[in-house]
Amino acid sequence: MRHSERHRTDRIGWLRAAVLGANDGIVSTASLVLGVAASGADSKAVLVAGVAGLVAGAMSMAAGEYVSVSSQADTEEADLARERAELADTPEQEHAELAEIYVRRGLDRALADTVASQLMKQDALGAHARDELGISEVSTARPIQAALASAGTFSVGAALPLCVVFLFPVSLLMWVVPGSSLFFLALLGSLAAKVGGAPVVKAASRVTFWGALAMALTAGVGALFGVAV
Repeated sequence: MRHSERHRTDRIGWLRAAVLGANDGIVSTASLVLGVAASGADSKAVLVAGVAGLVAGAMSMAAGEYVSVSSQADTEEADLARERAELADTPEQEHAELAEIYVRRGLDRALADTVASQLMKQDALGAHARDELGISEVSTARPIQAALASAGTFSVGAALPLCVVFLFPVSLLMWVVPGSSLFFLALLGSLAAKVGGAPVVKAASRVTFWGALAMALTAGVGALFGVAV
């Protein structure tokens, strides 16, 4: 009987970037809007600050993700190049190293040697990349994918509190923006957990708590340094 399993680890790369982008878009833009509104600024100033935050944040997320994930990709490529050279120069030592990994995982010495031989015969670099370096198709760095996912989801997330600014007068923003943003954050956490197969309540509570804290602190700063008479 065929046993079918459904795993979600292949979604880790883009899901992490997407959740980070959307969460940052909601929290940073809502916090910025609240901080400016708390200072007594008019609706135009609040809207301009929010739009500027959206554009700057999306570009910052794209650049930051691309640079950081590219650094990871460079490190992975350097390790693979080193491993490729070692396989060419000292294949016996590399075989022993791979077999030792399997021994530490629970195989007896003879079976570990056999497994190492067969895997290296089929794809030596792939075997060492996966079992020695921890590099696989699932975890491989993808800079462009991460940058686009973060920038796109940041923009979507940031647009949500901006829509609230469009729809409500500035006198209500101190109440409507945090309430709606916390709802959006809970929805984001629930959706991300659902896609990743994680506990929904835990994920929603986590993003909501930290979002509320960020907005409260920013609103406090805006009120403290407010310019309204």
